[in-house]
Amino acid sequence: MDKFLRIANRIILSSSKWVVLSSTIIFLIFAGTVLPDQARKAEEYSAEIGSPDLSLFYSPTDLYQMAEEYGLSGRQAYIRARFTFDLLFPMIYGAFLLFTSAWSLGRTTDENNHKRLLIFIPVWAVLFDLLENTFAAVVISRYPQPSGIIAVLAPFFTFFKWLFVGGGFALSIALGLRLFWKKFKK
Repeated sequence: MDKFLRIANRIILSSSKWVVLSSTIIFLIFAGTVLPDQARKAEEYSAEIGSPDLSLFYSPTDLYQMAEEYGLSGRQAYIRARFTFDLLFPMIYGAFLLFTSAWSLGRTTDENNHKRLLIFIPVWAVLFDLLENTFAAVVISRYPQPSGIIAVLAPFFTFFKWLFVGGGFALSIALGLRLFWKKFKK
């Protein structure tokens, strides 16, 4: 545990206001420009069946159904998006969540406080997002061939992605409010 606390402390030390500001600006620009275009493209190939990326719960059967409904060109578009846009976006939102949380924790906790380990929540979000992208893309690329355990694990990775993404945003907001309150009380 001490090793992770040391890593958390290093991240917190590297989270200057300029790092936080830069990661926030990059996140907002990406969310405002690239994300809407990707959502439009996903809507084109996913029709009304949806996408594993945007689902909280789905089964392997649902994933195979999506692959069938997408058709060949839709499956190709889905795979291309997972290994271009969806490699970059988790890094961008992950950096934003990591550095905003780290910056707030650095100003509200001391270096021996185990609450600092909370900054790993965004790291888990990115990890599960990348696992989800990889496993879902493998299933969709292999369709109509069954993908066994890969098709079973993809929905679990998606659920945990959303759990940690939601947790990361909640953490960032809560820590920001805590920092604001601490400064307001002074």
